[in-house]
Amino acid sequence: MKSREIRALDDEKLIDALEDQKEALFNLRFQKAFGQLEDQTAIRKTRRVIARIKTEITARAARASAQENE
Repeated sequence: MKSREIRALDDEKLIDALEDQKEALFNLRFQKAFGQLEDQTAIRKTRRVIARIKTEITARAARASAQENE
C-alpha cells in the first residue's frame, strides 16, 4: 500500500487498514517461526505500511488540532 493510497482513505478505513496490517504482521511472524515464510521481505514491507498508516493518522490529528486552535 503506497502513501498515496493511504492518504485517500477516510479515517475509519485507515484504522481498519491498520488493524488488518497488524494482523498480517502477526501471521507473518508465526510463519517465520515455523519456517513457512516464503517471502523474507514481507515482514519488512508490512512494518513499513504500518508506519505509513500511523504517520498519516498522526498528521491528521495534528492538522485537526491546528484547525481547532485557529
